[in-house]
Amino acid sequence: MPKATFFNLPEKKRASLIKACEREFSRVPVFEASIANIVKSAGISRGSFYQYFEDKEDAYYYILHEQAKRRNQAFKHHLQVHEGDLFEAITAFYYELLIELPDDKEYNFLRNALLNVTHQIETIFNEIIEGHVKQNGLYDLSELINKDILNIETDDELQHVIQIVSAIAFRNFVEKFTKELSDEEAIKNFKAEMNLLKKGLAK
Repeated sequence: MPKATFFNLPEKKRASLIKACEREFSRVPVFEASIANIVKSAGISRGSFYQYFEDKEDAYYYILHEQAKRRNQAFKHHLQVHEGDLFEAITAFYYELLIELPDDKEYNFLRNALLNVTHQIETIFNEIIEGHVKQNGLYDLSELINKDILNIETDDELQHVIQIVSAIAFRNFVEKFTKELSDEEAIKNFKAEMNLLKKGLAK
């Protein structure tokens, strides 16, 4: 997590620093990223950077977490629009993330992350779909899902369904970039797997 000095920055300066980090992490994967480029773009000294973050990885994972939180809100919106249909919502969300990303910078940021997956990146990505677990053990999006259209009997089974859907989405995103699939191919594959889940895998 960033240091307290980062959160105490004026909003404009904090936003400028975040944009500089995003620009660099969109250019190259985090392990190739240059702090020199970040501080030059943000107009701060190298020493100031270390007053705000422990290192470039600290900055990177903070930004990734923040993006995951925003995307999780977007996924919840899709659940509401599709009246709790988990499969329709995740398919629409998958399409939106691939096709309707607002600019090349965000697309490249996602691409660099998924071409260089670590356990931490996978964990953060799963938060996009799964959200966070409440004290009662249920994911915070569970209440938005229409359980009447799922072949489940318990909340525990619902958690497993969410985890399965999240894992499939993550694998498909990684495959999209590692195999250099077109958007159309990636979406076709994802829809096929979602339809198999909806129908069931056993006779």
